[in-house]
Amino acid sequence: MASVTSLSDSVHQRLAAALSAALPQAGSADPLLRRSDRADFQANGILALAKKEKANPRELAAQVVSRVESGDVIKDIEVSGPGFLNIRITDRAITETLAARYADDTGRLGVPHAEQPGTTVIDYAQPNVAKEMHVGHLRSAVIGDSVTQLLEFTGESVVRRHHIGDWGTQFGMLIQYLEEHPHELDHKADEVSGEEAMSNLDRIYKAARKLFDADEEFKTRARRRVVDLQAGEPRTLAMWQKFVDESKIYFFSVFEKLDMEVRDPDIVGESGYNDMLAETCRLLEESGVAVRSEGALCVFFDDIKGPDGKPVPLIVQKSDGGYGYAATDLSAIRDRVFNIKANTLLYVVDARQSLHFKMVFETARRAGWLNEDVKAVQLAFGTVLGKDGKPFKTREGETVRLVDLLDEAIDRASAVVREKAQDLSEEEIAERGTQVGIGAVKYADLSTSANRDYKFDLDQMVSLNGDTSVYLQYAYARIQSILRKAGEARPVAHPELDLHEAERALGLHADSFAATVAEAAAEYAPHKMTAYLYQLASHYTTFYDKCPVLKAESPEQIENRLFLCDITARTLHRGMALLGIRTPERL
Repeated sequence: MASVTSLSDSVHQRLAAALSAALPQAGSADPLLRRSDRADFQANGILALAKKEKANPRELAAQVVSRVESGDVIKDIEVSGPGFLNIRITDRAITETLAARYADDTGRLGVPHAEQPGTTVIDYAQPNVAKEMHVGHLRSAVIGDSVTQLLEFTGESVVRRHHIGDWGTQFGMLIQYLEEHPHELDHKADEVSGEEAMSNLDRIYKAARKLFDADEEFKTRARRRVVDLQAGEPRTLAMWQKFVDESKIYFFSVFEKLDMEVRDPDIVGESGYNDMLAETCRLLEESGVAVRSEGALCVFFDDIKGPDGKPVPLIVQKSDGGYGYAATDLSAIRDRVFNIKANTLLYVVDARQSLHFKMVFETARRAGWLNEDVKAVQLAFGTVLGKDGKPFKTREGETVRLVDLLDEAIDRASAVVREKAQDLSEEEIAERGTQVGIGAVKYADLSTSANRDYKFDLDQMVSLNGDTSVYLQYAYARIQSILRKAGEARPVAHPELDLHEAERALGLHADSFAATVAEAAAEYAPHKMTAYLYQLASHYTTFYDKCPVLKAESPEQIENRLFLCDITARTLHRGMALLGIRTPERL
């Protein structure tokens, strides 16, 4: 299926041609077209062009109008103010363009692929082995998953990476404890739930920590174990692997609850880059990018200084020979650039890590690993706050477990679904409650621009009013209900019909889905998609209030309105899927 030319692109092409004809010397000028309250579209590009060519903007605008082909797409065009153009589209063009989108049997709604797709490695959803996932892990997972869906939908080749914390000094303590209590990770049952796996790990962690703090000899043995782990001693590695495997049972259960696909081959922990660390340091030192300072291998920056005014370096290797996070992150960059051959490295990481990544990226640029052809971007995100506007904690002041948060969202949503449900079984209420609850959490996260903090307020999130996923899910379910009640009547486009203002507004907005996909993907901005979908549902609500569907005036109008309903539903469904949110057929 070929992609469909959107109405704004059709108008843009016609205006650009008229501009070139009126001012041949200006070359290809941009008419700067946008949606407008005064008409369907407004073009503001003539003002800047007239200034540049020292022409009268209103006269130039009149010349452009006289050269615009009107008829099939443009109904009328007029000059307003100092030289703006107000453009109204024909009803026929709106219906025909939507009909072409509707006919796309690939489910893409005529959305084109990007002209020059590349390869992006996206690093997101980064839990730590043997540690509980908490509310801080939510945003990286949810934002990363949606950006992945958006990029893949535009045709980008996306490689997912979950950079888990699976290496480091605490493993000496855990492995040594397991060595001395060998049956602690044995499973009695064939299947172990995520909760059970986490409680096993938690129990061992607490017991090992207690021993480590109280017993000097155990502490010495645990520290020796770290050396064995880093040297790759087989027995130590095998015990370490047990902790990784147990943690994965738990991770996968949390990601499944989040309705997210995390695949095993995409999980590449700190340990995955272990063999590259020494070479990374050698390359940086030999090229002069890093220098030895007090025994440590450091990279210095002119513009990064501490409170005392002294330069703050990036430490790649510590003076005792150990490697810091920087060595792992720089090795990961080498792997992603030279082995995976990525054009873009995208890191969905907490904004508090911004300085670290700024230094790592600059170091990689100086080393020549990042250049004009390969860019690295941190998609930094803000903090999840409680209703009081402070970082989200339990009453005891502890970090909130992610699983508890998701379970509570599902409980709240199930209550809302039960209250509204007319003909749903208990099983269906439970299933919809999960889809609505998880959708609510994701939508609240994604509808805030990533770099801003947001308040986690479950009452607001599962509300049927306002900018929530439940409002969108109900709009979708309501349309499905109308389509079921339509009986013999089918959704069919009738371009010959005049449209009501509410139909036009809905149609024009539905057509701009393709432009929204392109913008949200290019800017890694899922919040642009949530804003679009909320407006789409709002336009639909107005249309539903003003334009009877099944009681319309003629059979043709019934079919055309059913068609508008159905294309709205398909657009909602596709857009919500790009956010990782389900749209149940009945609610």
